[in-house]
Amino acid sequence: MTVTYVIPGAEVTGLERFWQLIGEAVNGPDGYFGRNLDAFADCLSGGYGTPDDRDFVIEWRDHELSRRALGHQETARQLRLRLARVPEVNRGLVQGQLDEAEAGRGPTVFDWLTEIIDERAPGVLRLM
Repeated sequence: MTVTYVIPGAEVTGLERFWQLIGEAVNGPDGYFGRNLDAFADCLSGGYGTPDDRDFVIEWRDHELSRRALGHQETARQLRLRLARVPEVNRGLVQGQLDEAEAGRGPTVFDWLTEIIDERAPGVLRLM
């Protein structure tokens, strides 16, 4: 039987809130399902609460509200945080991404998340 995990998109106010909501959807109150992009990708690969047979869907309700909350403004905020801790060799790349986000261009946090889902668990994402 396919397991459905629901992300209540209207409750997504930023990336930190997304981590809380996806963790609760998959693993219950205070549940964990990643707290950064790499960990989220790992969790989608299995063994962190999803069924072993990978028979699940992620139903992202009101995803357009999440798309706005995780848009260029949130992307710029996340990139500023990343810039503060990135090795010097990567600062130029992150600064370029930050410049693009501040100009309202380029991929957003929402895009990052949906791309990870599509790559690690193809076909499970239902945007509603």
